[in-house]
Order: sequence, then structure tokens, then C-alpha cells
Amino acid sequence: MSAHTLGGRLQRLFLTGLLTLLPIWLTWIVVKFVFVLLSDISTPWVAPLSHRIAAGFPNALGWANAAYVQATIAMLATIVLILGVGWLARRVVGQRLLAWLEALVQRIPLANVIYSSARKLLDILQTKPDGTQRVVLIDFPHPEMKSVGFVTRVIREAGTGRELAAVYVPTTPNPTSGYLEIVPLEKITPTDWTVDQAMSFIISGGAVAPDTIPFDPPRTPPAGPADSGPAS
Repeated sequence: MSAHTLGGRLQRLFLTGLLTLLPIWLTWIVVKFVFVLLSDISTPWVAPLSHRIAAGFPNALGWANAAYVQATIAMLATIVLILGVGWLARRVVGQRLLAWLEALVQRIPLANVIYSSARKLLDILQTKPDGTQRVVLIDFPHPEMKSVGFVTRVIREAGTGRELAAVYVPTTPNPTSGYLEIVPLEKITPTDWTVDQAMSFIISGGAVAPDTIPFDPPRTPPAGPADSGPAS
């Protein structure tokens, strides 16, 4: 076997292996991000508790002092906490408690701005848009390229009254970070995607996508004879 043939075969094997591992790698990145995020919430009180348990029962429960055990317990504790908050939020007592907590946060400088903004963004993404498609494509980062974005609000340009859209463009594969773009409404390409479909597309790096997708914005119909004004 010649060196050229061997090199080509190794190259094909490498590409095949890379394409096979890529979905696993993307899944691992997202799962790791969520795992670390959930673990960090409960770690401050799980870690000291694990140390005490391991010190009190070194022979039977000494394994509780391991870092991976603490991280797993912290993640499970956070999940239980989230489920508990969800259950409580559906009760009258929980709604009153959340209202009191929101009122408390509103009194804290800077925290009130962050909380209000995050609350509004989540409310917008969970509700159906009024008049404007929520999931759109915009020219970003180049006029010949498109990025998936979420329209969060429609505003008007000062002086002209032209409609502008505030579009949040999340990054891949972590959609919690991204860019905020202000785009003229006529330059937006609407889609028929739901928020869940768009998030699947973003997190998968485009692997989970429909067979067809619009690219160019809808053309504005030319003015007819009735729109040209009275003849002179």
C-alpha cells in the first residue's frame, strides 16, 4: 500500500470518526454546562455537609467526601429545589411568596434591573408574538450570512417612525449568551419555527433543522396604479 493511499484512507477514517463523535461532543458540552450550573447552586451547603458526614462515618460513608459525589448530590438537590419551587408557584401561598420576593428584589439597586429584564425576556419567549414572528433570520455577522434570532420587541426610529426590531441572537451551542441587534423590520426574514425548534437548531449546531428554510426577506409588492396617486 502506497503512502498516498494510506494517507487518504487515514484521512477518511479521521473524518468519519470526527463526524461520529461531533454529536456526542456537542451533547457533552450542553450537559456539562447544565450539570455544572445546577451543581454550583447547591454546592456551598452540600460540600460542608458531605465533609461532616464523611468525618463522622469514615468507614461507611467516607466516599461522601469525593468531589464527584458532592457534585452529583448538589445537582440532585438543585433539581429537587426547582421542582419544589415549580410546585409552590402553582399554589396561592407560593404566588404570594414569589410576589413578596419580587417586591424585595425591586428595592435592591442593579438587582432590580437584572431581574426585571430577565423576567421580561422569559415572558416574551414563552408567549406568542403579536403581529411579528418571534423566530426570525437576520443579516449577521455579514450581509451574505444569516443568523437565527428572537424578536423581543418592535420599536420605532426617531424622526422617521420606521419600525425596528430588537433581536436577540444566541450563540451555539450555548444559547444563554449572544448578541442584541437592532434591525429594520423590512430586513428581517420571518420563519414559521417555534421557539423550541429554533433552540434545537441552535444547540445542535444546525444538525436538527427542517428540510427547507427561507433566506431572503419577503419582497415588498410594487405599487400599483391605484397607489401612484391621481394623474396630473
